[in-house]
Amino acid sequence: MEPSIAALGGRSPGRVIKRYLLATRPKFLTASVLPVLLGTAAGFALVGSVDAEVFLLALAATVFVHAGANVINDVYDEATGNDGINEGRIYPFTGGSRFIQNGVLSVEQMTRWALLLLAMGAVAGVGLAIVKGMMVIGFGLIGIGLGVLYSAPPVRLSGRGLGEAAVGIAFGVLPVMGAAWLQSGALTTELFILSLPVGLWVTSILVINEVPDMEADGKSGRRTLIVQLGKGGGRLLYIALQIAALAATAGAVYVGVLPVWAVIVPALIAGGAFIAGGGIAEPGEDAVQLRKGIEMTLASHAVGTLWLVVAIATKGL
Repeated sequence: MEPSIAALGGRSPGRVIKRYLLATRPKFLTASVLPVLLGTAAGFALVGSVDAEVFLLALAATVFVHAGANVINDVYDEATGNDGINEGRIYPFTGGSRFIQNGVLSVEQMTRWALLLLAMGAVAGVGLAIVKGMMVIGFGLIGIGLGVLYSAPPVRLSGRGLGEAAVGIAFGVLPVMGAAWLQSGALTTELFILSLPVGLWVTSILVINEVPDMEADGKSGRRTLIVQLGKGGGRLLYIALQIAALAATAGAVYVGVLPVWAVIVPALIAGGAFIAGGGIAEPGEDAVQLRKGIEMTLASHAVGTLWLVVAIATKGL
């Protein structure tokens, strides 16, 4: 059920903590946690050890920035009218958190909460910079920039057909390579290839999530790839992303980052894309099938990334 004042209102500490926590859309924070785990596993594979302090700081910085970006995106989507007119949403996957639209938190409260979360991410980033050097600041600025500019006017990457690429970088390439560098000091082509499956899987989540929002996105001027390509083109794009993730995994095997058996799960995910992709429909056509496709895509991202974590962590043992 969508959030409501009846369920989340009140001034008790428990109610306040619960509503602010749920406003971050915590179910989706695995999209930032899992890439950090993969990058850390890659660093372990390179140097044979893990700096626990650095790992925890990196995880905290990434999760706080992701949570802050989720909240600030709700603020901007309210300002542009995108979420307010979204009648085709499939909650909790699309259409925003609904905290503003349902009166649980005001725009001002959400804005303050987003800024606090981003500030907490920055503090964790400063801690990392003290330990690992100023290059950390560069990683952090890119991550915050992509997270905020995804929906912030006038840039609004999501409205220019660039949001999908931004998400793939912010939740794939950046955290995987950043976490690996923090543990090993390496920034290599091999690590870049390793980050690609995760980036492609998370991009496929965004693509299928854009389908029920297509009508509202089009009316509010948000030119997502689904708006531009339509149902048929969107389905082909979705399947192509999953096949590309398999190809990238095979590439990581080829360059020696992953063992040969690492392609098994990505191959199953690519095969399942034809089933999940079948759920891509125009708003109102088959919401049940589309919901199943969204759930399948989220599960594929989680299982696939964890599979790669195991594969690289156990390679050569």
